Amino acid sequence: MDHDSPAAPGFVSEEVRCEPSPEPNQVLLKLLQFKVYRRRWFILLVLCLLNCSNAMLWLTFAPVAGDCAGALGVTLDQINWLSMVYMIVAIPLSCLTTWMLDTCGLRLTLILGSWLNMLGSVLRLIGVLLMDMDPQVRFPLVLTGQLVCAAAQPLVIFSPTKLAAVWFPQQQRATANMIASMANPLGVLIANIMSPLIMGSPGDLTKLLFVYSVPATVVCFLATVGIRESTPPTPPSASAETSNSEPFLQGIKLLLCNRAYMLLLLCFGSGIGIFTCFSSLLEQMLCVKGYTNDFAGLCGALFILCGVIGAGALGFYVDRTRKFTEVTKINMCLASLGCTAFAVFSQMRGQKVLLAVMCSLFGLFGFSIYPVAMELTVECSYPVGEATSAGLIFIAGQVLSLVYMIILGALTTPLADSPLSVCSEGGTLSWRVPVLVMAGLFCLGACVFVCFFHTEYKRLKAEEDAGGQSRSTHTSTITDTHDTSNTENPSHTQDTTDKPNLSDTHTPNHSDTLHTTPTTSLALNTSDTLDPPDTIA
Repeated sequence: MDHDSPAAPGFVSEEVRCEPSPEPNQVLLKLLQFKVYRRRWFILLVLCLLNCSNAMLWLTFAPVAGDCAGALGVTLDQINWLSMVYMIVAIPLSCLTTWMLDTCGLRLTLILGSWLNMLGSVLRLIGVLLMDMDPQVRFPLVLTGQLVCAAAQPLVIFSPTKLAAVWFPQQQRATANMIASMANPLGVLIANIMSPLIMGSPGDLTKLLFVYSVPATVVCFLATVGIRESTPPTPPSASAETSNSEPFLQGIKLLLCNRAYMLLLLCFGSGIGIFTCFSSLLEQMLCVKGYTNDFAGLCGALFILCGVIGAGALGFYVDRTRKFTEVTKINMCLASLGCTAFAVFSQMRGQKVLLAVMCSLFGLFGFSIYPVAMELTVECSYPVGEATSAGLIFIAGQVLSLVYMIILGALTTPLADSPLSVCSEGGTLSWRVPVLVMAGLFCLGACVFVCFFHTEYKRLKAEEDAGGQSRSTHTSTITDTHDTSNTENPSHTQDTTDKPNLSDTHTPNHSDTLHTTPTTSLALNTSDTLDPPDTIA
């Protein structure tokens, strides 16, 4: 039977010939059987594409709000609702999504999300194709398509932590979470660049929505055909076997009683709300001072691009150092400075360079902490399911996003005279007070988090305890089960191009099944279809 090679010290790749033994020894043998599978990279790719596509559909209209309002014959406030519906729909659906991920698994969740994403994009396109229709009918069709896309967002956003926990080993979890999570801001980046480039005139709206519907259709096909199971045949780590160990309602109760988690929920949820407002309202904040849609799109692109770069660096760093809390606190402080500087310079004219730099720094230090904070969420809430702990953070972020957008919009005031304004008709508003309030909210959240957040890494501690037990009894448990020619060397490395020696295996019977709990078992079944050997750096 072909199977994957060990991912880290403590993993074995040979088939173990097990004699009937007491249950404690069987548990320890199982701890030594963790494997990883190459198909995890395909599932990660599908999730990245789906996350990116959904974010593109979310911010299709925001970078070109004025032109879209003219094309659809509606007001600027109505165009803003095309972005805000994502927050409204996500709030009631998030609890269902967390339950679905922890109960039904990744496969059903991702396939359902991909179909909703694709159907919503097609419905938006149909609404625009019928340009001869009354605007009172055309805009509701586009809004309905946006609502369907919004229903897919929780299914996609909640999945990275679950995927990283059940498919990836300990030393790759933060990196996998970073890659999957940063696909969402990458979609925002693409939308900020492509929408102004494609939308040269109101008549280009049909072309814009068609371009965005193509990736949604492709990823729907890949998810439906390519994702075959929710979990690998064998777990990649000790915690993966208990990733949904707590019942949903019991997990909610544990989270609500967890002081560190609730503090993270409020502070990081507020940060998500600020990022959402910044991405959705950037064009309207800048146009009043004479900055064009193209420049606003560039600032949004720099904000996301630097965030993705920073997230990549932080993901690799915390995978090796496990300094989740320290990294999050430092970056939140630096991001608050960038947000404050943007609030000041955005009220000045002719400051393109400074604005671009401030947007870059805000993204580099602010957006980049998202995947690290998601991993920190799981660490401080273990053994609650990953989807539940990450889902409540997202719900808090969506609720606060909606509240902040309403507050910031209410704080704007019409300008009677603004000669340099390039805003569309009816969009010339003063954003001086709203941007300062936005910066103040971000700084408040950062200060509270830095001063009061402290936690132990519960998941890592559980894995270290399990690893210590397995190492202490390694010799007594499996000394006589391997031929010395197949025993791993002290570094636990081997040539992954070699096939397992089938002469050293036998068809397992009832006594060969390794049990950890009455409901969980790991049978060394030679009929299982496993991926080719894989190597972890």
